Amino acid sequence: MIAEELINQMIPPLKLYDTVEKALRWMDEFRVNELPVVGNRKYLGLATESNLIELSDRNQTLKEVKMLEYQDVHVMHFQHFYDVMEAAIKNKIQVVPVLDETQDYMGIITINDTIAAFGQMSALQGQGSILVLAMPERDYSLSQISRLIEEEGTKILSAYVSPDELDPYNIKLTLKLNTTDLSRIIATLERFEYRITAQFNDGSEYDVGRDRLDLLFKYLDI
Repeated sequence: MIAEELINQMIPPLKLYDTVEKALRWMDEFRVNELPVVGNRKYLGLATESNLIELSDRNQTLKEVKMLEYQDVHVMHFQHFYDVMEAAIKNKIQVVPVLDETQDYMGIITINDTIAAFGQMSALQGQGSILVLAMPERDYSLSQISRLIEEEGTKILSAYVSPDELDPYNIKLTLKLNTTDLSRIIATLERFEYRITAQFNDGSEYDVGRDRLDLLFKYLDI
């Protein structure tokens, strides 16, 4: 699931000539603590309730008060749902702006959108197994790995790439597969010099979504 699919079309952006009063009213209506400000289709930053609510003159425009934040915080429309979560957690915000390749503003994703998306990640559940591979980043090719696995009659239900904490030049690839028998798949991958670091079947105490769930809990606490 990518960012573009999660954009909330019901929440419009603010403009620089909108007043502080309007910004605060919209934040209350949409139940968010921040709203994006856009000019000439470009994302300019977030107007935040914490900054605006203390202003005595709420008839000032956002351009006049010059209190936008998080100008560099956004995700590209093709980025994964997990990247949206991480942007929100890192910056402690409830909305994440989405941009296209030309840096034009496309929309925002809210905390509620993120919760809904997490609930739809059904590929993290159900019968199957988990396989974790480690490899140099330069050698990563999901298409090649998928081909090798599918040749053994198995489907990849989900895939997640994360940094290897022990080696900054390596990545970890976590795969959810629709089979519980990994013996032939592991033999095939090892024959092509892929290193298997962990494997888990339905009976094991491993949850591929646990680290993502922990992130979501942090998100809900902001």
